[in-house]
Amino acid sequence: MRQLNCIMLIDDNKIDNFFHERVIRKNNAAHNIIIRESGREALDYLTDTNSLLPDLIFLDINMPGMNGWEFIEHYKLLNPQLQNSMIVVMLSTSDNPDDRAMALTQGILADFKSKPLTKEMLDEVFNRLYSE
Repeated sequence: MRQLNCIMLIDDNKIDNFFHERVIRKNNAAHNIIIRESGREALDYLTDTNSLLPDLIFLDINMPGMNGWEFIEHYKLLNPQLQNSMIVVMLSTSDNPDDRAMALTQGILADFKSKPLTKEMLDEVFNRLYSE
């Protein structure tokens, strides 16, 4: 598996973040892992010019304050060059087919996966999005 420079996890659930970070580290998927617990925190981070930008973002849907869908709406307003440097994968406990359908119509979401993140899922995302 190719190793990315940076993966960002956006999820308000500390246990999910801990578990997903372990999966990423155990599989040597990224040099750096950035965790933000809300869409707003993540947007603030991404718009800070001194930030290490992620290659891949795993985004939760259901979060207080700014949920994943609201994050996407704000993300679409970012500089297109910035957007093009990152790939967003929605990672959710939702098995609602409407969420999956909506995710795939957003234009910027590369994929929609169900939690928890597993080695197999990571392999599949990498094979599909980063195959050379």
